[in-house]
Amino acid sequence: MNAEVVLITGCSSGIGRALALEFQKAGCSVVATARVPATIDDLKSRGMMTLELDITDDAQCRSVVDSVLRATNRIDILVNNAGYGIFGPVIDLPEEELSRQLETNLFGPLKMVTHVAPAMRAAGRGLIVNIGSVSGVVTTPFAGGYCASKSALHALSDALRMELAPFGIRVVTVQPGAVESRFGKTGAAHASRLLRSDSWYSPVREAIQARAEISQVGATPAEQFASRIVRRLLQGRPPALIRGGKLSLLLPLMKAVLPSRALDTIFARKFGLASLATSRR
Repeated sequence: MNAEVVLITGCSSGIGRALALEFQKAGCSVVATARVPATIDDLKSRGMMTLELDITDDAQCRSVVDSVLRATNRIDILVNNAGYGIFGPVIDLPEEELSRQLETNLFGPLKMVTHVAPAMRAAGRGLIVNIGSVSGVVTTPFAGGYCASKSALHALSDALRMELAPFGIRVVTVQPGAVESRFGKTGAAHASRLLRSDSWYSPVREAIQARAEISQVGATPAEQFASRIVRRLLQGRPPALIRGGKLSLLLPLMKAVLPSRALDTIFARKFGLASLATSRR
């Protein structure tokens, strides 16, 4: 059989780039995409097919899938990796910002699935990989928008896994913990921009910034994470759920065994909410 054709979204940096390189190392034919094509020129020089893709643009999603099918006749694996995180108090988030977060992290992957699935059904096989997050399992303060988008993606993946199984299409959810990327810097920029000067949470501005950047503290190298994930995805029957990266196992365990009040207390202390409560006394 010819090399597996793998289409990956969001390859400009971090997990997406590392996955592209690791799949290629494993002998797959990789199609790397990014919103800004120049950011993946080096992947093109490595022999990958590269395409511009903004996953919030349905016409562009369809065009990319059609281009890949014309060039390769099939798509064996779709990796929905593109996404970003907004950070800040939920009551401060403008509706349009939350809508954009969901459009990118939830509806974008669904667009890709709907365009790729028919070719997989025709082939009688296929693998869809949705990159979620441990943040979709364990919600923390000042990350409500991001956590909600990933939690919803996990639910969507679960439904797709059951609904597409009769057609030979497998769906795997990957839930990274802290993995090296530009995610923290991007999130911090959003947090700084979105926090209003009159916000109730202005006194803990630094804690909000810290929440945006915390995933990069002692983070697992993206190459190490990608190596483990690709190895498991390419095995005969990959599991429905794969976790990897720092805290990817510990945080869900804490969620499962600790009472909600205890977990709330831990996060309140870590992210400055305890000091707000003290200041009101």
